[in-house]
Amino acid sequence: MTAVLLRGGLILDGSGRPGVIGDVLVEDGRIARAGGRIVAPRTRVVPAEGLAVAPGFIDMHAHSDLAVLTDPDHRAKATQGVTTEVLGQDGLSYAPVTDRTLPVVREQIAGWNGIPETVGFSWRSVAGYLEELDAHPLAVNAAYLLPHGTIRMNVVGLEDRPPTADELERMRAEVDRGMREGAFGLSAGLSYVPGMFAGTDELVELCTVVARHGGFFAPHQRSYGAGALDGYAEMIDVAARSGCALHLTHATMNFDVNRGRAGELLGLVDRAVAGGVDVSLDSYPYLPGSTTLSALLPSWVQAGGPESTLERLRDRDVRLRVARELATTGSDGSHGVAVDWAVVQVAGVRDASLAALVGRTIADLARSEGRPPEELYFDLLVRDRLGTTILHHVGDEDNVRAVMRHHRHTAGSDGILVGERPHPRAWGTFPRYLGRYVREEQVLTLEEAIVHLSARPARRLGLRDRGRVASGFVADLVLFDPERVADTATFDDPRRPAEGIPWVFVAGEPVIEGGERTPLSPGRALRHDARHC
Repeated sequence: MTAVLLRGGLILDGSGRPGVIGDVLVEDGRIARAGGRIVAPRTRVVPAEGLAVAPGFIDMHAHSDLAVLTDPDHRAKATQGVTTEVLGQDGLSYAPVTDRTLPVVREQIAGWNGIPETVGFSWRSVAGYLEELDAHPLAVNAAYLLPHGTIRMNVVGLEDRPPTADELERMRAEVDRGMREGAFGLSAGLSYVPGMFAGTDELVELCTVVARHGGFFAPHQRSYGAGALDGYAEMIDVAARSGCALHLTHATMNFDVNRGRAGELLGLVDRAVAGGVDVSLDSYPYLPGSTTLSALLPSWVQAGGPESTLERLRDRDVRLRVARELATTGSDGSHGVAVDWAVVQVAGVRDASLAALVGRTIADLARSEGRPPEELYFDLLVRDRLGTTILHHVGDEDNVRAVMRHHRHTAGSDGILVGERPHPRAWGTFPRYLGRYVREEQVLTLEEAIVHLSARPARRLGLRDRGRVASGFVADLVLFDPERVADTATFDDPRRPAEGIPWVFVAGEPVIEGGERTPLSPGRALRHDARHC
């Protein structure tokens, strides 16, 4: 491993203090010295004049669970300065699974991750999944969260009912085992089946186990629309009762009912923190959200899994009932807000024969075919076997800015990497923070932004030797030009790499050099160690 001397950059060390011009010496994958003029013969010198030197960015909400196994280049994250990403999000992922539940999970989240033929799914446990990651070349590091919905599926199934006492104990045992095997916490998807069937007490019981291991709870809560504040309050209650740290994932206030109301969410967070609850949150710097088209369905339609859902959607009476619900009160899947088909845009399809639909809204497609949008919606779900992904244009700029200013805020791309036109946040989240919201809009200072993007998420994960530019820390580093850094990914062309990020190091090895991906793959599966919490 070659020693590297980063010469004359603006060191943003992650403390929040003003940056200083100086050198950074990297040896054996760690930062040997940082600051001042360093003399180090026989090292590779990287000129960093005019560049900022910062800790590598940590994506607190990533959907790369299979992409890290199929795409060793992983340019989507490496080119924007991400050196660690957190997988296993929204309560649905691939470990722990059983022979019975794995096919269901693969089908259910095909819209997030695809169903790549090259992945053998030989593992069943968290330990097995992490070992599988270690057996593959990784561009960046990966941390994993236990998916509550998958665990519930393993034990209870896909039905809308509470677990029995024996089932709850089995779920607790799966959480305990997963935490011992290296998971950093527990995620939940409480507007997805089967997570939406879980009661508050069930979540408290499982989070008590997570707390014992020093992990955190990262819920996609029950509503980001009409019931948003109630949903956030419930999650804070879970944390308070269980003693578990809470990380509110893609924390936002969407839809017209919540315009300008981010302050109410942040007030909940501040009161919880003042009361002794450890709360953090993440967000992405865009207005549209992204999910699967099937996520808008009511929970009663989705009970039993994908095949049961498809069977119901072929029933005319079911369609009439769902159409009435979506048009009036909105379903639990659509966040209690009546669906506006003009803001639901097709982003990707599973069936290649439907590719012409990508980029168009459900309302536009329905008009062009001369039929009701609900009818087109149901037919598309059936034809694409629930694999359609969407952009949901329901965000509010004032809310986005208010959340990102908060002193407990971190960044998460929530980036889906599959589909014809995925959300550009998968490629642009971190440079967009630095370009638009730091340099252009001055919502955050440069020093504050690095805390949000690097140091604070490292603390939330318990990574004591990452997230800072300081002696002894792992040399996960990003060098960027503060005057040029920008996202170039757009909704029409979402897979464009960032500008102004010429160097990215993972464990001291350059994965990006001169803005281009190198052949190196020094990333690894990180494992939570409760002894160090």
